[in-house]
Amino acid sequence: MRRSLRRLSLLLAPALTALVVAAHPGTAYAADPTTMTSGFYVDPDSSAQQWLNANPGDGRAPAIRSSIANVPTARWFGNWSGTIGTATGAFVGAAAAHGKLPVLVAYNIPNRDICAGQSGGGAGSDADYATWIAAFAGGIGNRPAVVVLEPDSLGDESCMTQNQITARNALLRNAIAQFNAKAPNTWVYLDAGNPAWLSADTMARHLAAAGVSGAHGFSLNVSNFLPTAQNTAYGNAVNASLRSANGFTKPFVVDSSRNGNGSDGAWCNPAGRRIGTPTQVGGGAEMLLWIKAPGESDGNCGTGAGSTAGQFLPQVAYNLIHGY
Repeated sequence: MRRSLRRLSLLLAPALTALVVAAHPGTAYAADPTTMTSGFYVDPDSSAQQWLNANPGDGRAPAIRSSIANVPTARWFGNWSGTIGTATGAFVGAAAAHGKLPVLVAYNIPNRDICAGQSGGGAGSDADYATWIAAFAGGIGNRPAVVVLEPDSLGDESCMTQNQITARNALLRNAIAQFNAKAPNTWVYLDAGNPAWLSADTMARHLAAAGVSGAHGFSLNVSNFLPTAQNTAYGNAVNASLRSANGFTKPFVVDSSRNGNGSDGAWCNPAGRRIGTPTQVGGGAEMLLWIKAPGESDGNCGTGAGSTAGQFLPQVAYNLIHGY
């Protein structure tokens, strides 16, 4: 990634955004945040780093430090994050101070993870979510960022009523609009599940209904284990369907954090998985990102029995490094 004339781009971004919206509805509106930064941000307060700080003499620490804590990984924000605009602002501000690109995950939609339930919760009402996501975007402001918007939200429709689906789509369309208005240098990727969840045609319909035309792109494989090549083929098939039905395609990113050994069909802390290709531009998709932090539990299941979703488990992290 190369540096650019950041001050000039920030001054021009609102005017350019307005012109692009008027001339090309359905295209990505944000400036390219990768040209405004020099690499991805490594979170100094990640769960892995917090464990390392508390356990410097643990025999697993060197491997976890080099193979996980030092790899740029997304930070997830939800109803545990406190005042959300302050939280996102502090995170992207720290990244901007180092000239790095931060990756954030917005994970607070009402009825979150409604099918699996391991990460259930979310905002208490649609109105609460609308306020929360507006503040999330406002906290980022003009600083460069990447946001993955609401993992599971479109894959979970099979567990929802039509009224719930309609309401969720309205929330996602509004969320995208908030980022376009308040965070003009952010690329937003609306989550599109993974190849083992829904057919490409079905996911393309869900994406279109949720307003992906206004987002920069879509994300795949978040918190899953499917190989990058399989996700790339699926992303291309989703785009073929979007092109056929709606006349546009979108870039996509793949979560490569835990897909080094592929999938055995299980999604909740399965054994024998491995960390994948570190965060980078390209790799078969627009970017490969570590969205799920390796070592953070998927819930009370599998090798994480007795844990809660998001809890850092050093042995699980160590196993992912070695493929155990």
